[in-house]
Amino acid sequence: MRFNYIFFFLFVGCFGFAQLTINGVISDQNGLPIRDVHVHIANRTSATIADGSYVLNDVPKGNQKLYISYIGYQTIEETIVLSSSLTINRQLFPEVVALNEIAVQQNIATKNSSSNEQVLDGATIEKYSNQSLGDVLKEVSGVSILKSGSNVVKPVINGLHSSRVPIVNNNVRLEDQQWGTEHAPNFDVNAAGRITVIKGASALQYGGDAIGGVVIIDPQVIKKDTLIGKTILNLSSNGRGGSMTTSLQKGNVYGWSWNVLGTFKYLGDRETPDYILSNSGNREQDFSGGIRFAQEKYNFNAMYSFYNAQIGIVKASHIGNVNDLYQSITNRRPSTIEPFTYALEAPKQEVQHHLFKLNYQRWISDTASLDLQYAFQFNNRLEFDVRRNSANDRAALDLQLATHTLQLDYSNSFEAWKIKLGSNFGFQDNYANPNTGIRPLIPSYQKIDLGGYGVVNYKIDNSLLLESGLRYDFTQIEATKYYLKSRWDERGYSTNFSHFIIGEEGNQWLTKPKFMYHNFTGSLGFRKEFHHEMEWFLSIGLASRNPNPSELFSDGLHHSTGQIELGDLRLQREQAFKVNTTFKKSWKSVFLEVNPFLNRVSNFMFLKPIGFETTIRGAFPVWEFDQTNALLMGLDVNYKWNVSNRLSHEANFAYVRGIDLTNDTDLIDIPAFTIGNKIQYKKEEWYHWTAELKSELVFRQTQYPDNDFTTNIVVNNELIPVLVPISSSPEAYHLLHFYNEMTFQVGKKNSITTAFSIQNIANTTYRDYLNKQRFFVDEMGRNFQIQVKLNF
Repeated sequence: MRFNYIFFFLFVGCFGFAQLTINGVISDQNGLPIRDVHVHIANRTSATIADGSYVLNDVPKGNQKLYISYIGYQTIEETIVLSSSLTINRQLFPEVVALNEIAVQQNIATKNSSSNEQVLDGATIEKYSNQSLGDVLKEVSGVSILKSGSNVVKPVINGLHSSRVPIVNNNVRLEDQQWGTEHAPNFDVNAAGRITVIKGASALQYGGDAIGGVVIIDPQVIKKDTLIGKTILNLSSNGRGGSMTTSLQKGNVYGWSWNVLGTFKYLGDRETPDYILSNSGNREQDFSGGIRFAQEKYNFNAMYSFYNAQIGIVKASHIGNVNDLYQSITNRRPSTIEPFTYALEAPKQEVQHHLFKLNYQRWISDTASLDLQYAFQFNNRLEFDVRRNSANDRAALDLQLATHTLQLDYSNSFEAWKIKLGSNFGFQDNYANPNTGIRPLIPSYQKIDLGGYGVVNYKIDNSLLLESGLRYDFTQIEATKYYLKSRWDERGYSTNFSHFIIGEEGNQWLTKPKFMYHNFTGSLGFRKEFHHEMEWFLSIGLASRNPNPSELFSDGLHHSTGQIELGDLRLQREQAFKVNTTFKKSWKSVFLEVNPFLNRVSNFMFLKPIGFETTIRGAFPVWEFDQTNALLMGLDVNYKWNVSNRLSHEANFAYVRGIDLTNDTDLIDIPAFTIGNKIQYKKEEWYHWTAELKSELVFRQTQYPDNDFTTNIVVNNELIPVLVPISSSPEAYHLLHFYNEMTFQVGKKNSITTAFSIQNIANTTYRDYLNKQRFFVDEMGRNFQIQVKLNF
């Protein structure tokens, strides 16, 4: 009998050991267990118990799909390779309508990538509903903003911006004349459900020119049968206006789903602590919508968005002569101060951007999919200057940019491998309208892009992931441009570019410059998980960026900046070698992230001032594009301490050092050292009350090139030589901000969130080094803001 029992237990033990068992714990965004969560693998299903745990027995080996779902939370769908029993723990995050986490979170996708991706969730984005994409991205350590006044804001990642930081909206790379430092991204921040920042050059599927990094914007997606809506109303004291945005979404797992969103903004002149920023108001009227049809093996979606903005340029920033510039810098008082108004006068910008996308995705197997996408974008940029006559209603610059893109992507997972392959074709046509009566800064041109990439992930085990990628891009750009013969000779183009000349008209050459570029880029990286909640990310990337049309062809007055800009046909492509590494460590109540980076850029292109030039419009500073070898290095640090269930403290600091290796000096427009602190207190039982106090300390930038120059100004009808301190940086400054919100439940499904905030509590007078208008005016003063959010 004893032998029979032993045999029976051995048999059962061996049989049980031969089967695969999957277990784990499902928790919410705060790490608390969730009961009754549905877990499904292959043909095995289970539900979590009170402690959040689940067990699935007799699970077959091979590639299996894991589904985890719970009402009110985002569903998890992923493919796993089963060769042995596993413990799979996952966190569920609420749908956007229920989001209450406002901190920057690590993207779950980083578990399958060697890149350290930092994510801004929907709740964080909603706080900036009345502001711009650049403003919300400041929540990410290492991201600063380049500004032209209070309304034109664009992101700077590790010291780089504009064409070096592609912005991908809904899987479409944004093409909106992004070459200009005073051209803000043409995007309504309210249309974002999630924003991901990837630092470095590892996002090859979005292009090989991401020398600084990539900003990826994803819309909110609801994969369950429900209808939800949201309205956000914002009121601001500084600008005496506000905004309203309303969205409605119909979700479905299968079948039809759709969404619509509209935004309206209206603000007048902003104010510093001491005076009005005359002509600094802005307007915005935005719309977006989409439809989606999904089945088990395929889905189809289409979307359209329209961005329409009118942006005032501070009058004091448009100088008419060198005297104005010198007086503005030395007197620290704007030349024009007028009473508050909502009116927008020249100088100003009017921008429209249309985006239309069609996408079809097909699942070839349980692990392989094919994605085909076509996108069309049309961008119309109008810049209005102060004219001498009454023709102020005619734009001084009228650029119309049409972009067609077609891309095909394939992805597959098998065993420990995951591959992604893709190709793209793009055609771009830029039309510089000659009816402005002014020589266009950027000529008409056509550009063709062809590219292909491959990215491979290999998961050695649950703690170590390797990743590598390679990309090839071909670009051809052909322009049609008139050059003044005097400018052609002055730039020394006769020797090398005489073959571009196709005609002559008076004192001008008609030219057809044509350039072709072949670029290979690549990346290597790994992610290693250690015991005790520690991770190490490392990525090494090689990126190449071609000169953009502004850098090649600029030739005239840039009306938005009030400066003459000169391109150079001799510019060579940039090549960057970047090493980016991140260490993450979590304790019971403390999280620490340290991110050092090194970026060596050959043929780094930049604008430098070279003097003044007199036109019939007045005297303007002249800036020309040049190249050098550059080194950028720095460190980003994030820290969070959950002091208790209610009280937390966050801190971050970012440092970037930019060196001109060729000339042994500093690079221009590098962000200053910044330190941020935030204390947050939550009390859920008081209507989900949250209060925050933020500190922003920006040191003086002492590392900049000396581009000061001597010129003559008129004093008592005599020309007097003076030194124009155009290189100087402003003093350090410290700002305090306050934010407070409460949520009230209205019925079973509706809620109202009210928020009150104060920006620049102390009404501090300051100027920022990365604001192109720092020579003329101070930054905005104190701003009280009220926000009301209705979820229905």
